[in-house]
Amino acid sequence: MARYFTDEHEWIDLEGDLATVGITDYAQEQLGDIVFVELPEVGSNVDKGGEAAVVESVKAASDVYAPITGEVMEANAALEEDPALVNTSPEEEGWFFRMTVGDKTELEGLMDAKAYKAFCDEL
Repeated sequence: MARYFTDEHEWIDLEGDLATVGITDYAQEQLGDIVFVELPEVGSNVDKGGEAAVVESVKAASDVYAPITGEVMEANAALEEDPALVNTSPEEEGWFFRMTVGDKTELEGLMDAKAYKAFCDEL
């Protein structure tokens, strides 16, 4: 499974023609305690860089952007019951949605783990 990162602090795991999307540990640390997550509708289409979800914390509300273009196939219903999963397991159980991969060439502009760590170290 290949994992990529965006400069907006989303991660995307690629598994064949499906991808799982969430926010990074760095992002959840910046947001603080997550109190609400608005997930995209299953069947909706999202565009690379477009708003896909919203995460609200005690500090602020923030948009979650789609790292690539595709169709939302599943939303993580567990986040509706327990949005704090984004804090406790942001890069595993706290995933936001699964989507199809519309165009694999869109992955080319994303960072691998080493590049993302270097990016965060500069912030």
